[in-house]
Amino acid sequence: MKFWKYEGIGNDFIIINNNGSDAKVDNNLCKKMCNRNFGVGADGVLYISSGGKDSQLTMRIINADGSEAEMCGNGIRCAAKFAHDFGLVNGTKFVIKTLKGNLGVEVFLENGITKTVRVDMGAPILECTKIPVDFKGQMIAQELEIDGSRITGTAVSMGNPHFVTFDNLSDDVIEKLGPVLESYYIFPKKTNVEFAKVSNGKLYVRVYERGVAWTLACGTGACAATVAAAINGLVPFNVPIDVHLPGGWLKVTVNENFESVVMEGPASYVYTGEYNTEGNV
Repeated sequence: MKFWKYEGIGNDFIIINNNGSDAKVDNNLCKKMCNRNFGVGADGVLYISSGGKDSQLTMRIINADGSEAEMCGNGIRCAAKFAHDFGLVNGTKFVIKTLKGNLGVEVFLENGITKTVRVDMGAPILECTKIPVDFKGQMIAQELEIDGSRITGTAVSMGNPHFVTFDNLSDDVIEKLGPVLESYYIFPKKTNVEFAKVSNGKLYVRVYERGVAWTLACGTGACAATVAAAINGLVPFNVPIDVHLPGGWLKVTVNENFESVVMEGPASYVYTGEYNTEGNV
């Protein structure tokens, strides 16, 4: 089976092109392909297929553990680059259907090749019942007690759930809390976890990604962290904020009326390969 490997600031993906075919999503196959020792190695698999009435393409994202995510910010940039560079779409602006809904993307070219992608990630969700979080109303700067420690955080959905904390925590505590918070009982569908800080107007984020573990980058996590920072008065609304993740930088703008969150960043083609789906030969 042919596949393409892409990455967005270190968040890496296997792309399977189902456009024009009827190949089904295979969660177990995705788990095997993402294995970094016995497979291709990736944070997830992107299935690209034809779009719908109001979209040119459909993207589905399967995490490294075989679970399906509602959205993936770095993944949708990689999908947009793949679609444009391989001629699956016309023009530099088009719409990709995701489990979150239809999202508009714009690719920016250098010598005819996509270098960066801007994505309208849609409106953030703050109502806990819709994130989902077992908490009434909105969870903003809410203190939780976990394993004897108190941690303050804000819950946001960018189509997938996030818990963002700006607490000043040691690396050891962060390493411990990432997996604990991901599966904490108040998050019925688990959650992505962002450990963030603001310095000189820039946002620095580490992400424990649901279904992946520690990752070099998370586009929805960068967006959720910027939303949380704006809500808590740490960065301004309506201004592009530089967001640093271990793999690189993104720019995120949060509309003050919470109508949209716009993310822009790079996407890169790595290589093409053939995966043996028949076992050892």
